[in-house]
Amino acid sequence: METETTRIEAFSDGMFAIAITLLILEVKVPAAEQGHLAGALLRQWPSYLAFCLSFFYIGIMWMNHHRMFTHIRRSNDTLLVLNLLLLLGVTAVPFPTAVLAAHLGTPEQRTAALLYNGVFVVIAIFFNVLWRYAVSHHLLDKSLTASAAMISRQYAFGPIIYLICFVLAWVDVRISLALNVALAIYFALPPSMMRRESSP
Repeated sequence: METETTRIEAFSDGMFAIAITLLILEVKVPAAEQGHLAGALLRQWPSYLAFCLSFFYIGIMWMNHHRMFTHIRRSNDTLLVLNLLLLLGVTAVPFPTAVLAAHLGTPEQRTAALLYNGVFVVIAIFFNVLWRYAVSHHLLDKSLTASAAMISRQYAFGPIIYLICFVLAWVDVRISLALNVALAIYFALPPSMMRRESSP
């Protein structure tokens, strides 16, 4: 059954698809003058790592966006603007990914990691603002109250933990990225699984 949010979801899906596809464009084919192909390919490990991280981050963001709009049944102008702000963050991901790939393993990797984490802090804030607005303005499907409450709890600490990842980049880039991966896995968990785990 179509809802008021059908076009929002369709447009958003297209933007997520473009952003996730653009990531691979930063993984370059080694030039002949770089020496043996096998060695040149191995030296590009930062590009592979950055691509894989961002691919899964965007994929998990898309999953969460889908879950949100399974619950959101009505829209208004403010919701449209908030969704556009979220998509602004998502479409920006290929840039910090390219910066991280270019500088990981170099003296500038801290700055690259700060930029990378900073973008995800902003995206986490946009996710929360969009969801909290939909909840507070009663735009949700009333029959899904229980799972909506679980999503609210799951999102509550997202910006804070992403901010911790940002701060950790000053201390150790590897730890910062590892915590990012753990956080992405956490947000990939479906609310139904989290309800089962919290049950006595």
